[in-house]
Amino acid sequence: MIIDFIIAILWSLSPLGEAKAGIPYGILNGLNIYLVFVACFLANVLVFPLMMFFLENVNRYFIKWHFYKKSAIYIARKAKVGSGSKIQKFGFLGLIFFVMIPLPGTGVYAGSIATYLFKIERQKAFIANTVGIFLSSLIIWIATLLSMKGFR
Repeated sequence: MIIDFIIAILWSLSPLGEAKAGIPYGILNGLNIYLVFVACFLANVLVFPLMMFFLENVNRYFIKWHFYKKSAIYIARKAKVGSGSKIQKFGFLGLIFFVMIPLPGTGVYAGSIATYLFKIERQKAFIANTVGIFLSSLIIWIATLLSMKGFR
């Protein structure tokens, strides 16, 4: 049980799934639905300050490596294309919406990169990311619970 809980949290920290994968994993493995929601949500919120630290401090050292630089430029272009118009047009609400959409390529990792690229005020961006993560987590949590109910 504790292993499943740790795995759900790790999925929520992972750029491959975030809470979009952690919440269903925890619920489908029989963990408490409320505890899973809170733990996966908080783990996903933790990603924003970690990403901002990485982008502002560690990124400059890795950018010297060709492979990393090439990958970083590719990801930055995708983030700008995917989020740029929405965030620039709608600002705070655009960032919430971009982080909230429970689809691949959106979420707190992309929201953090967009915050860095568009030089959005950190406090506002943190709030927007947190609200977006909460709404996305809530959508996934409800969808998972409803789908489980339908299969019983």
